[in-house]
Amino acid sequence: MHPKTIQLIRLTFWCSAILLAIGSLVPTEMLPRQAATIWDKGQHAVGFAWLALLGLLTHRQKPWTLLIALLLYGGIIELLQAVTGWRHAEWQDLLADGIGLLIGTTIWLFMRHRATRQR
Repeated sequence: MHPKTIQLIRLTFWCSAILLAIGSLVPTEMLPRQAATIWDKGQHAVGFAWLALLGLLTHRQKPWTLLIALLLYGGIIELLQAVTGWRHAEWQDLLADGIGLLIGTTIWLFMRHRATRQR
């Protein structure tokens, strides 16, 4: 992968991680109305699938380290939600984060397998 592409993916990863945390911690009244109508667990799964895919594309050497760090990140967000007073922590959200990580990892493995076969 071209170094500029890797830099762009890494920037997208970090921006996505920051936006996911902000969206998870601000009062729901501050979010667009459409965000509140989408199934919460689905949002968690999609968000963490996206982070897993972006992260694995640029951190191929240590995939388990990245995935464990992302799951811990999801857990920290849940703990922070518990202390906000306007959001609620749910362990089912952390489970949805983990499912999202599995989905993102599966997509990454599929992409990697296809790239290897095309060489």
